[in-house]
Order: sequence, then structure tokens, then C-alpha cells
Amino acid sequence: QVQLVESGGGLVQAGGSLRLSCAASIRIGGRYYMGWFRQAPGKEREFVATIGMSGGSTFYADSAKGRFTISRDYAKNTVYLQTNTLKPEDTAIYYCAVKLNDFSDYARTAAYDYWGQGTQVTVSS
Repeated sequence: QVQLVESGGGLVQAGGSLRLSCAASIRIGGRYYMGWFRQAPGKEREFVATIGMSGGSTFYADSAKGRFTISRDYAKNTVYLQTNTLKPEDTAIYYCAVKLNDFSDYARTAAYDYWGQGTQVTVSS
């Protein structure tokens, strides 16, 4: 069983930055992706970004392009999300997730096999 532990959330003013981290508890064999989703109060969980852990290919939601950067450390089973120029509407719980095998349906929550507990990001205006 894979356990995911997120860290790096917090309270930041609009225009600020945070770097989120997510570490997997075990080495995952084969091809897999690690991604970030977020869920604001009263809203559905939405895709933010995902990265192929072996090849490094990345995919972003339109809301994240240009402001957020996903990266990974394959040796450490860790994925990062650098969030810049944060806006109040970025306030949400940010979840890390693992998708096994290929990148099909990479933006769908149902396509992911393992989830972390989430880390809160709050952006004040």
C-alpha cells in the first residue's frame, strides 16, 4: 500500500509563493504519474498538474499554467508543486495523488489510485 504525505501548505498573502511537497512511502515500480489536485470549500476536487515520474512529462490545468510548476525527484519518490503569484481563489486543500500505468484521463480524480491527506493553502487578499 502506498502512503502519500504532503507538506508545505500554509497562509500566504496574495502574490506570494509556496512550495508543496509530496513523498511516497515506497518505491513504485513501473510507469506512474504523481499529480496535484485541489478542493476549495463547497467545490469539487479539481486537477492542477501531473508529472510522469520516469520520463518527466508534465500536464497542467489552464488555471495553473504560467504560475505553478510541478517537478519530481525520482530517487526520493517525491513530487513538488511550486506555486507563484498566488491569488485568493487558489485557496484550497491541495491533494497529492498517484496514477499507475499511463497518462490517460490524467485530469480525472477517478483515474488516480492513491491519495494523500491534503495540505491547506490559504491566500489572503
